[in-house]
Amino acid sequence: MGRFGVLLLNLGGPDKIEDVRPFLFNLFADPEIIRLPVKWLQKPLAWLISTLRAKKSQHNYLEIGGGSPLRKITEQQGQALQEQLTKQGADAKIYIGMRYWHPFTEEAIAQIKQDHIKKLVILPLYPQFSISTSGSSFRILEEMWQSDPELSQVEYTLIPSWYNHPQYLQAMANLIAGELDKHPESEKVHIFFSAHGVPQSYVEEAGDPYQTEIEECTRLIMATLNRSNPHTLAYQSRVGPVEWLKPYTEDALKELGEKGLQDILVVPISFVSEHIETLQEIDIEYREVAEEAGIHNFMRVPALNTDPVFIDCLTNLVTESLNNKPCTFAEVVHPVKNMKMYPQERWEWGLTTAAEVWNGRLAMLGFLGVVVEIVSGHGPLHFLGIL
Repeated sequence: MGRFGVLLLNLGGPDKIEDVRPFLFNLFADPEIIRLPVKWLQKPLAWLISTLRAKKSQHNYLEIGGGSPLRKITEQQGQALQEQLTKQGADAKIYIGMRYWHPFTEEAIAQIKQDHIKKLVILPLYPQFSISTSGSSFRILEEMWQSDPELSQVEYTLIPSWYNHPQYLQAMANLIAGELDKHPESEKVHIFFSAHGVPQSYVEEAGDPYQTEIEECTRLIMATLNRSNPHTLAYQSRVGPVEWLKPYTEDALKELGEKGLQDILVVPISFVSEHIETLQEIDIEYREVAEEAGIHNFMRVPALNTDPVFIDCLTNLVTESLNNKPCTFAEVVHPVKNMKMYPQERWEWGLTTAAEVWNGRLAMLGFLGVVVEIVSGHGPLHFLGIL
């Protein structure tokens, strides 16, 4: 097999409170997160949103200790993967590349070049593929491979998604079963899968397979669990004015509460590490929503973190990918079917998805104009006496 590297990809998170605003800027400056008709507006809008959201986000991070544990947990996952590969006799080195905070993907690639790695497995720590997660990282990496002659000599293979890998499904089922068995009437507990949402337009216009993979993943986990518990799938973390995948987690919780449900077990299906969306959004915000809706026994399945079965899954994903035909950026970033990183969009009148996307963009641009006018003290609104 020879010497090879494994690049683990993840979102990243602020290590301390001072990192929150620049982290948010990096996040919203990504065109895969917020799409604008004029590219030069991307960074000004990212600056505006990160500045306006910084205080609230800092408060949220203070609720979980002042920073994200994502980097530490990802490093632990990398170390555990390294140990398992070494036990199998593989000469592998693990690298971590975060999209929006240190260690950045660019830093990991620089180290890979310095170590003279000639064969690389690129493994996103997102079980399901989405344009906004794996796709965003793949786009950056593809640009590096195309522009760097030295890097273009590195033989690589991608693992686009692995939501249906048997060991991943078993690891999730084990964690769910472990929490269910703590309840005296485990068969009555409602299993509530909460996935990170994406804008509906990603699925309908760009052909993002995320929703399909999330739904199939939920079905496969329940089949692996092999219990009769009722279950629900909903989507969390919605931001902005456009429509996201439904049902929204808060709405689904309220609906279950109205039906008199008392016992719920939340499963963070699209997350493999504890971070802000599990520790603060689910454990604090959605717990409050559930309690206000009358759901008083709110339980949560822990993230996989360094679960042994999960680490075995990652290990086998790596070894299996090395034994198969390499998967390239062209196959994933520009697939044959209608999945485009930047979909062709047109203006449409009425209550259509395209109109909603454009209306959202115009609203953001209008909001940006209002804020600029407030700061400058000049403009049409001042002229009319509105400001």
